[in-house]
Amino acid sequence: MKKGLLFLVLGALFVNGQPTLAQVRLSGSVQSDILLPGDDERTGAYKTEDLLTNTYLELMLQSQNVDAGVRMEYLEHPLPGFENEFKGWGVPNFWVKGRLGCAELTAGTFYEQFGSGFILRTYEERSLGIDNSLLGGRLVVKPANGVTIKALSGRQRRYWTWNKGLVSGADVELHVDEWLQTLKKGGTKLMLGGSWVNKYEKKEDIFASLTYKYNLPEFVNAWDVRATLAKGHWSLLAEYAQKTQDPCFDNGFSYEKGTAAMFSGSYSKKGLSLLLQAKRSENMSFRSRRSQIGTSSFINHLPAFTQDQTYALAALYPYATQLAGEWAWQAEAGYNFKRKTVVGGKYGMNVKMNFSHVRWEGTTYYQDLDLQLSRRLSKDFKLNLMYMNQRYNKTVIEGEGNTVRSNIFVVDGLYQIAPKVKLRSELQYLTTPDDEGDWSFGLIELSLAPRWMFTVSDMWNNGGTKTHYYQGLVTFNIGSHRLQAGYGRTRAGYNCSGGVCRFVPATKGFTLSYNYNF
Repeated sequence: MKKGLLFLVLGALFVNGQPTLAQVRLSGSVQSDILLPGDDERTGAYKTEDLLTNTYLELMLQSQNVDAGVRMEYLEHPLPGFENEFKGWGVPNFWVKGRLGCAELTAGTFYEQFGSGFILRTYEERSLGIDNSLLGGRLVVKPANGVTIKALSGRQRRYWTWNKGLVSGADVELHVDEWLQTLKKGGTKLMLGGSWVNKYEKKEDIFASLTYKYNLPEFVNAWDVRATLAKGHWSLLAEYAQKTQDPCFDNGFSYEKGTAAMFSGSYSKKGLSLLLQAKRSENMSFRSRRSQIGTSSFINHLPAFTQDQTYALAALYPYATQLAGEWAWQAEAGYNFKRKTVVGGKYGMNVKMNFSHVRWEGTTYYQDLDLQLSRRLSKDFKLNLMYMNQRYNKTVIEGEGNTVRSNIFVVDGLYQIAPKVKLRSELQYLTTPDDEGDWSFGLIELSLAPRWMFTVSDMWNNGGTKTHYYQGLVTFNIGSHRLQAGYGRTRAGYNCSGGVCRFVPATKGFTLSYNYNF
């Protein structure tokens, strides 16, 4: 199948047997991250004989009716945390997409998401080592205005192989306002959606004891219904999903059904934004192979409903969605104080507050309250302040430890020295009586647009370990090329995005990163 699709990719260059290079647009990207590791007794980082690299090359051909693409990956000597199953090289992603009238057909590998992803979300996140694409076919049809129908079937990627189980599904979205003129004229948008996903997996012998074997279903079905309503400044979303019996390693081979429900409401107008979200999920782990664990082979995705943090110490204890079950709430409010007012001052001021709380069966898993203030103090100087109060249940999230209660303070200043010269600095402090104790972080970044950027930072544990995690980076940009070189030490810990986490071991050494888009 792989060879046949690769020939189709090449065949996309031809129409009626004739080359059509003038009608075809070639685009792509190169990403290569390299580490020359060294030994570090302080953090446990170790030296290897090989230069370590994760390198990706993507090529895409686009024409009027046919698109095609491939992605080549080289991880023969992968970066720390990508050993084991990630090790290897080859062409795991390849696809051809054809369009005819209201229909679009994709053959090969593809990504898809139904609704919020409760029953289906395939995607790539390289920093987490996630690429759960499907190898098979997908059909998208838009037979009328406001109607989108999708159907798909395929095997899911797991590192350098594809699971034997088959994932199939269908999705329908109806934009009712496209049909009813009363809604359209009134500026009201209404979408109704429904999805179904089926996983087929052969039975296997998994024993609960020496004499008892689980009776495992070959078919697992999941369905999802949702509705969004938007009018003026308001927007509402409600969604519910359910999954049939799916005994697996994640749920201890429970035969209970899985459920997930969420509600999201938002209000936005010039100078003011409000957001309120709630989610409940239970036993909604959904994999293409029941006997696997880790971040691979997930068919679906459960959003965390916690804010993704960009500051180093605010992201030190990130939350990972708990598959067994959780209640999650998130509320956010933002307000812009106008210029030339008592509170806003000469240049105005923005204030944002976010609150997240996750619990299950009376136990708090995670909670944070953060307040951010952004204000321009002069024409050349902008100041950002942040305070965050956090509760992190390390026992639940990481499997060991106690609840970590912390307070985090951030001062972030940006000074425009000259039209093309900016100087940014950060000072952060995390204080806690738990875990490793207090942390400090400092950063200085000099930007010489449009070519150069110089960054120096240090994250220091001034609690238990007294360890410095320092970094020095030089970044050079020219056209579509970006090159970054650096040296430093990184802490072992969890890298998270959207509630999905991967453990990253400590490193020390020289780094080189190259990105190119064409």
